[in-house]
Amino acid sequence: MESAEIRRRWLSFFEERGHTVVPSASLIADDPTLLLVPAGMVPFKPYFLGETKPPAPRLTSVQKCVRTPDIEEVGKTTRHGTFFQMCGNFSFGDYFKEGAIKLAWELLTAPRDKGGYGLEPEKLWITVYLDDDEAERIWHEVVGVPKERIQRLGKKDNFWSMGVPGPCGPCSEINYDRGPEFGVEGGPAVNDERYVEIWNLVFMQYERGAGDGKEDFPILGDLPSKNIDTGLGLERLAMILQGVQNMYETDTLRVVMDRATELTGVQYGAAQGTDVSLRVVADHIRTSTMLIGDGVTPGNEGRGYVLRRIMRRAIRNMRLMGATGPVVKDLVDVVIDTMGQQYPELITDRKRIETVALAEEAAFLKALKGGTNILDSAVTETKAAGGTVLSGEKAFLLHDTWGFPIDLTLEMAAEQGLAVDETGFRRLMQEQRDRAKADAKAKKTGHADVSAYRLIADNAGATEFIGYASNQGESTVVGLLVNGMPAPAASEGDEVEVVLDRTPFYAEGGGQLADQGRIKTDSGAVIEVRDVQQPVPGVSVHKGSVQVGEVTVGASAYAAIDVSRRRAIARAHSATHLTHQALRDALGPTAAQAGSENSPGRFRFDFGSPNAVPGSVLTDVEQKINDVLSRELEVTAEIMSIDEAKKQGAIAEFGEKYGEQVRVVTIGDFSKELCGGTHVSNTAHLGLVKLLGESSIGSGVRRVEALVGADAYNFLAKEHTVVAQLQELVKGRPEELPEKIATMLGKLKDAEKEIEKFRAEKVLQAAAGLAANAQDIRGVALVVGQVADGVGADDLRKLVLDVRGRLQGDRPAVVALFTTANDRPLTVIATNEAARERGLKAGDLVRTAAKTLGGGGGGKPDVAQGGGQNPAAIPEAISAVERLVVETA
Repeated sequence: MESAEIRRRWLSFFEERGHTVVPSASLIADDPTLLLVPAGMVPFKPYFLGETKPPAPRLTSVQKCVRTPDIEEVGKTTRHGTFFQMCGNFSFGDYFKEGAIKLAWELLTAPRDKGGYGLEPEKLWITVYLDDDEAERIWHEVVGVPKERIQRLGKKDNFWSMGVPGPCGPCSEINYDRGPEFGVEGGPAVNDERYVEIWNLVFMQYERGAGDGKEDFPILGDLPSKNIDTGLGLERLAMILQGVQNMYETDTLRVVMDRATELTGVQYGAAQGTDVSLRVVADHIRTSTMLIGDGVTPGNEGRGYVLRRIMRRAIRNMRLMGATGPVVKDLVDVVIDTMGQQYPELITDRKRIETVALAEEAAFLKALKGGTNILDSAVTETKAAGGTVLSGEKAFLLHDTWGFPIDLTLEMAAEQGLAVDETGFRRLMQEQRDRAKADAKAKKTGHADVSAYRLIADNAGATEFIGYASNQGESTVVGLLVNGMPAPAASEGDEVEVVLDRTPFYAEGGGQLADQGRIKTDSGAVIEVRDVQQPVPGVSVHKGSVQVGEVTVGASAYAAIDVSRRRAIARAHSATHLTHQALRDALGPTAAQAGSENSPGRFRFDFGSPNAVPGSVLTDVEQKINDVLSRELEVTAEIMSIDEAKKQGAIAEFGEKYGEQVRVVTIGDFSKELCGGTHVSNTAHLGLVKLLGESSIGSGVRRVEALVGADAYNFLAKEHTVVAQLQELVKGRPEELPEKIATMLGKLKDAEKEIEKFRAEKVLQAAAGLAANAQDIRGVALVVGQVADGVGADDLRKLVLDVRGRLQGDRPAVVALFTTANDRPLTVIATNEAARERGLKAGDLVRTAAKTLGGGGGGKPDVAQGGGQNPAAIPEAISAVERLVVETA
């Protein structure tokens, strides 16, 4: 029975018995405590916790899940995997133990021609919680399972909770006996490899208190409403129904392994090492495809890092098995073809999934080439110094510069017999994060102790924002900080942070820059406000300096913003909403907002896209935006519930946290978004929007920058002036400029090629003379010296190889030449086969020279290249090479 049929039967069985079918939620968890959905019941947590009313008393689903804590064990065992599907049926105050048990038994044991899975009843073993007499009675007396196939287990194995105070209850697990070839008899209490768990029934009937671990918590009492949460592992059942040894041999994974064997020539079952690699590839490629399908893009943080890590492990394992070129598209297509039977959206979204996966493969193959050289050099240096541990600094360099996940560095170092200083690596990573957080915090708080703001909030409450309706208004100074410290008063010239009870000033947030303006007190003091932040929720802190007089806590004040700045920012923010919608219309819903900044007269907008946006598409987007401006659409804002906003189709920014009540900004019939920022009242007020272009700011994330209003007009006016100047220079009409300039550039490029050819010929003319003057060092022909400055790396390499070719073939030969290019020393060293047989390897010689030059280098035993920082050290480097040749020869 194929996996797709197992899934179909599950949903059909429970739907026929009064359950509402709930589609699988996205793998991107709608839970701030989770990166990804790790269990089938996660989407139902709000129902079990009483936070939300379930849509029906009986629900069923087949939920996509990803778990990565044991990622290093994937492939090494046949039980660990990162992606799986959890079939679940749920009851909220409806049926309880007897209903759940009878339904489970019926589906598992009913004949296949009657819609069941057709498992042999005598092969099913049951476990119940230690003192759950009721469950044991139902299994034995109602269902008819013999007592000898019912076992009692303790809290660790057969009691479930969410790990926090709340609902909990005993479990009953259904296990399948795979036979004596999988171990000794005795039931699941003795051998969980032979008696594999396939279905867990959780009877939520108690409320638990606080405590640690799976067992150390008190039971506070019964729940007012008893619930059922069950989970059947689809892959485990497929393993049994398909008669295979492990989940990797089931239909949805075996096809990926088969394609990997075709691409590498490696056969499954031939060797333990390649079997592990094939299983890693199958598991990780399937997981990657499912994650990309749900909108995850590779990155260096959060779920993006999870995806990057597993993709790169898969790609590297393919290369370990002999793959030399790109392989990801072939493997991803197999997953889409197979899993698409269960999730048709994979087939619909095939192109985007392929594009994201191929981009990550290309980036990693490039990184792997450069990073492997760095790692090899680091390993050689560590071993040469007698060390057994690769430094945390090197591991951090590989991660930060070359995108090597730490687990990849660990694996590659272990293959060469070295451990890695993980503690040092983690420390450096944390320092990097701390620096980033400190920079952000400094902007928010001005280095003040956050507790000072909390104290103001406790005493005075949240700041009332009146800026949607008014640009100025009366208020009272309720808090004052001077140089980051609370103070009762501030004098002329002091840098201050002022908290008002109500303010028209917009605090920076949601991509919108803060207002600027002035605060005047009743005593005549004037504060110039440069920035407004909310270091703690609800408290707006006005940062600036006292221009005149003395400011005191409790003083009455009049706050007024810079209206022209506010209007310019509002135009930019409204233009951002129009750009977001126009991009989604052009590229699809994956062009979701990933960040923005709205400043006076200009904005930038970050969005998801695996590829660069073609210029023609940007032109169409710009045209669409300006068409909307000409329609003079009204811009309105409305407060409503989050559920109502979603029903109306309002776009929410990914990663933002929203309360029960949200503000929805609507631009005519064109755009509707959740937004707390300020906007124009009509699109006609924007005047003009000019997109300046787009660029990449990270894997799968693009950035559009644009000008609005007068800034856009001024930009076009300057462009017109530049075009007029070019017309004068090349003597052509505007439409002729691209062709005329391209012709001029082509001629210039041809001339540069001729010059380069002449220069290369001149460099190579020196080859004969250098070869003729080779030294004899214990029978080794050595050519070592410095050539003219300015010779590039490619030309120096050609010269070195030409000289080596001119030396007698059967005589050991070493050629080591140095030059200075762009004020930096450069060396290329080559050896012939006879020299390498004497132990003279180019890579060793280059590392010696480069170390003297204050740099590094590497390469192959026959030719290698290096460089450094100190050109004056070239004579010393030449001597170091000569000494090493003497010592080795």
